[in-house]
Amino acid sequence: MKIKPLADRVVIKMLEAEETTKSGIVLPGSAKEKPQVAEVIAVGPGTEKEKMEVKVGDKVLISKYSGTEVKLDSDQYTIVKQGDILAVVE
Repeated sequence: MKIKPLADRVVIKMLEAEETTKSGIVLPGSAKEKPQVAEVIAVGPGTEKEKMEVKVGDKVLISKYSGTEVKLDSDQYTIVKQGDILAVVE
């Protein structure tokens, strides 16, 4: 199945949280922070007022608790409005 977002919506897939800190400490599952970096999977066509500034494959930084989570074919996706995307990570 394929997801095609409407208007200014973007489908993203969250990237996995790191399991070790920079100093090498392994974190248990409950201590990991919710990841804020995601990969863009699909982009809507935009609206007359707002053109889309992200494209498929971009890595983006999003607000911590934004979007709607959707499970499709055993994969977890999040659908957000383009306004909830804070930055593109290069």
